[in-house]
Amino acid sequence: MVAAYGLIAVLVHTLGGPLDQSPDAPWFRRGLVGMEVGPTGAQWGADKADTGYAERFNGADVVRAQIEVHSDYLVIWGKDSEYAYYDSQVAPKCPGLGERDILREAVNTAKPHDLPVIVYCVVQGNGYPLRDHPEYKMIDADGQPIDRICFNSGYLNHAKAVAAEILQYNIDGFHIDMIDQGFGPPYGCWCARCKAGFEREYGMPPPNGITWDDAWDKMLEFRYKTSERFERELREFIRERNPKVSVDFNYHGYPPFSWEVGQRPVQHAHIGDFVTCESGVWGFSALGAGLTAQFTRATDPEAVYQVVMQRGMRMYHDQTTRPLNDLRWEMFALLANGAQVTVVDKTPFDGNIDRVAYERIGAVFREVQAKRAHFGYPLVQEVGIYYSSRTRDWYGRETPSKYIQSFFGAHKALVYEHIPYGVLLDENVTIKKLKAFPVVLLADAAILSPAEAALFEEYVKQGGRLIITGITGMYGRMGELLDANVLEPLIGARAIEVLKDNDNFFEFPSDKDWSASCEPDIPPDWPVLAYGPAVVYGPLEDVKPERPPGAVPYYIPGSEMLADKEPANFRGVLRRPIRTLRQQQGLEGTMFPSSAGEPVGPAVISHRVGMGSVITLAVSPGAAIASEYRTVEARMLLRNAIRACSPEARVRIQAPVFVETVVSDDTAARILRVHCVAYVSPPGATSPNRPMILPDPVEDVPKYRIGVTCFGHYKNAEAVNSMTKLGGANGTVYADIEDIHEILLIHY
Repeated sequence: MVAAYGLIAVLVHTLGGPLDQSPDAPWFRRGLVGMEVGPTGAQWGADKADTGYAERFNGADVVRAQIEVHSDYLVIWGKDSEYAYYDSQVAPKCPGLGERDILREAVNTAKPHDLPVIVYCVVQGNGYPLRDHPEYKMIDADGQPIDRICFNSGYLNHAKAVAAEILQYNIDGFHIDMIDQGFGPPYGCWCARCKAGFEREYGMPPPNGITWDDAWDKMLEFRYKTSERFERELREFIRERNPKVSVDFNYHGYPPFSWEVGQRPVQHAHIGDFVTCESGVWGFSALGAGLTAQFTRATDPEAVYQVVMQRGMRMYHDQTTRPLNDLRWEMFALLANGAQVTVVDKTPFDGNIDRVAYERIGAVFREVQAKRAHFGYPLVQEVGIYYSSRTRDWYGRETPSKYIQSFFGAHKALVYEHIPYGVLLDENVTIKKLKAFPVVLLADAAILSPAEAALFEEYVKQGGRLIITGITGMYGRMGELLDANVLEPLIGARAIEVLKDNDNFFEFPSDKDWSASCEPDIPPDWPVLAYGPAVVYGPLEDVKPERPPGAVPYYIPGSEMLADKEPANFRGVLRRPIRTLRQQQGLEGTMFPSSAGEPVGPAVISHRVGMGSVITLAVSPGAAIASEYRTVEARMLLRNAIRACSPEARVRIQAPVFVETVVSDDTAARILRVHCVAYVSPPGATSPNRPMILPDPVEDVPKYRIGVTCFGHYKNAEAVNSMTKLGGANGTVYADIEDIHEILLIHY
């Protein structure tokens, strides 16, 4: 089946590149792909009389299927919120199993094959713990119980008892899921234990609900510490009894999740032996499979980061099966970005194995194993997208998409423009991490501390290139609008106003230096909608730029995107939207974008600081690109700013927008690997009423051309797929590709 797609790997080796293949290495440093297998149906309640549920779920059969598909490890269902799938004395056993024990079956069958067995255990869920122990429940601010487990309750002792039972089996690890405090309202917890703990910690009672003040700031911190403490205590309990058994927790500190989950990006990522998060276009990977991997990588680039994807079409709890090419797209997008990948198989109601699903998963895994040598190398990254968890919490508040949309859109622009990127996180940022990126992008990072501002200033003065968009730096620690931007010395201009509407426009006049600073694909003298926040900037008080007669406000003819010296250069115009008389009178809404109105400030500000440079975009391309009113010109504006900052990137890639490219560097062998992952989906939407757009699955194999220009000498190039045709001219490698995934090897 693999060969039928032209996937014969001609340049592979026995072992994967940087994976640790020593016999003493833990399983998670040796494995590249594996599966999580378990029944579904008991996550949200079950009737014990329904004995057909999971009756054919068999650990030995599951292990044999893993061997057949060349899986590197198995995560098998051990306990969910209703049942244990082994002979438990502390949790009710699934009645459909009878006398059988899934863990014993799996472990006994796996050991002769040296297949690591990791046991999946659920924490949250509206099941037997809350029915049998109502004292475990969270309490909301009004004193009403919530059907969620409070981590400060006695539930930890129950979780330890479950772990102690499972440790009696010869297992290799635990995967512990649902370590969250909820994914939305109602919020907790105000139980007596939490109230007392809060008062001991802060010397004051907790706030009476969500108050978004200093007391709530402490409450958020208390929630974060509560989740961390629960995980650490459970991990240490397991390690004390068997230090060789791995522990990982399903992590929800990445977008689109926010404070309500009780996790920060860095604080909660690596409490276990490695970090695990989830993908899936229906909810998790709406931000892009590659971004999920890159974000998780940023929590600790030296650690293992595992991303979980599902076999099902819609979500993790259906038993549908995706087309082969759809599975291949997500798998190779994740692997190319450096992740270890687990595929979830939610078995049918009776727990049986779906033959067709395993045929497709087997085809994917065999392809992965054939290409094993090409994954895991350090990534070439030109732009670092900065993520501010403080902005997520205090600007986004209960609508985190206000910020996350801009972050996602910035990522989307870089992927579509084939600009290698990575992620920077406010919790662990250092000057060394900033300097690893030639360009750093602040996409609506609304809240920046004085320490962060100082760090960015140091980065720029030492030669870094900073791009600032939209409302970056305009809000204080508690989410209040500031009188001045905290990055004003870097911007070289004064913020006058944050526009209250999102339908804002940028425009560049046609003049003689247009082509010198912007590519001509943004039509001149044409207002472009950039749907998102925008800031009106003016000159600093001590800078009085000359305005020629008839020039639009703040436009300086002859200026380049990058200024040679102070003062800052202003370019183009920002236009606010027209508002009708009825809108001004409050008789008509502003739901739909209007037309461009009067110019109110510059569109672009460029400023040299020390050895580096800063480009500020008054609009937010990230928010615009991810909005319902996305314009490709907004993406091009961001691309042009990056190209102006970084005119001599290590590689420059030309490819269709439906192709994600990821570049890695094998310095020992002097090989650049360019992973090309194509996502070709027909238009798709659901009905009835207005559609909720979900992409249709990938079925077809595309045919396209890619060009890779290397700024530096290269010797030759090869392709992993024998069907790919290569050519070259003027320092550029050209490849005609017909596949979902291809790897170009450029020897230098």
